[in-house]
Formats: sequence, C-alpha cells, structure tokens
Amino acid sequence: MAVTDEAISKIKEMIVSGRLRPGEKLPREADLAADLGLSRSSLREAVKALALMNVLDVRQGDGTYTTSLAPTLLLETLSFIVDFHHDDTVLDFLEVRRILEPSATALAAQRMSEADRIGLGAVLESVGADTSVEDLVAADLEFHRRIALGAGNPVLASLVDNMSAPTVRARIWRGATEHGALARTLAEHRAIHDAIMARDGQLAQSWALIHIAGIESWLRTTLAGRDT
Repeated sequence: MAVTDEAISKIKEMIVSGRLRPGEKLPREADLAADLGLSRSSLREAVKALALMNVLDVRQGDGTYTTSLAPTLLLETLSFIVDFHHDDTVLDFLEVRRILEPSATALAAQRMSEADRIGLGAVLESVGADTSVEDLVAADLEFHRRIALGAGNPVLASLVDNMSAPTVRARIWRGATEHGALARTLAEHRAIHDAIMARDGQLAQSWALIHIAGIESWLRTTLAGRDT
C-alpha cells in the first residue's frame, strides 16, 4: 500500500473507532504523525488529499478538522480512497469514454454553433493553474458535457454523460496525487477547444483521445502498483 494510502487508512480507522467525530479538530501534526507511526510528510499529503475530498477542513492559523459531514458520508468517501486501488470497475467506464468521446468531439467540431464554441472557451477561462482540484473537475465535467451536447446527438450526449460521472472521484484523486496533472489537463482542454474553434474534426478527435487515454493510462499504472 502506498504511504499516502496508509495514512488515509489510519485516519479512517480513527473515524470508525470514534476517536474522531464530524467537526472535531485533529491533534497537532507532530503528535498525530507520531501516534499513527507516520512521517510528517506522508501525513501532510494525506491531509491535503482528504481536504480535496471534503473529508478534512484545513483552517489556516487554527488547525485541521473533520468536516461536518454525517459519519456515513465521511466513511463512504474514505472507503473509496482506501479501496480505490482494489477496484478495476472505473477502468471499464474510462474505456467506454475513450471509445465514445473522441467521436463526439469530432462531431462537435463540425456541428457546434458559434455561440456554443465561445461558451466552451468561457469554461476554460474560468480555471487556471491555481484552481482547486474540485473546481477543476467541475469545470472538466462541464467542458466535456458541452462538447457532447455540441455533437448534436442527444443519445450520444446521454451516453457520454453517464460514462463520465462514475470517473469523477478518480479524476479528483489523480489531480491530488499526480504531479503536473492539473496543468496537463488545462493544456489538453485548450488544444481540444482550439481544434473545435478551427472546425477541425480530425484534430479535435485526436486531442480528445490523447486526453482520455492519459487518464486511463494513469489509472492502469496506479492499479498495477497497488500490491507493490
């Protein structure tokens, strides 16, 4: 198990045992790291990831708290992270996305109205390098949703939307743990948008394939190393 995952698993145990309750403040970093038998750096990474997943709330100058989510919701999110490396199901959804979305993107490049192309650009402009992972994923979902709708086929748009939702948490986790993931996502989105603005269906399709295949490749690599 990766060090960050081990830290998250131990924090989950604290919530399960009742040592931590919703809204409760965590012990000081040094004390908690020593108590859990972790390095401060691995604990810090786990806290950062859990804050992105809305499990912990880091308050500058005050400390770190569990959020006010109901215990069942806290544990549901934590269970996802701990079990993430033991569930291949999301790969099936990404595989279908890789099959469907490039074709939808090619159609969108040909069929989207000028207003919709500009609106797609506005979604890109709403995020930047300092955007939080959660906001980036929300923008990512909206970006792909608009492209699917722009393909002009409601059945295809519905299929793409249904395949996208189950991969949201994996995308958040990638953004939280893979160096450069946010910048890479933004760059690929801009390339897709540029191709759509140029009405170049083949180029738009190619960039969409690169974008989705990158997520799938990261996940396959992550799962392959789950037992190392």
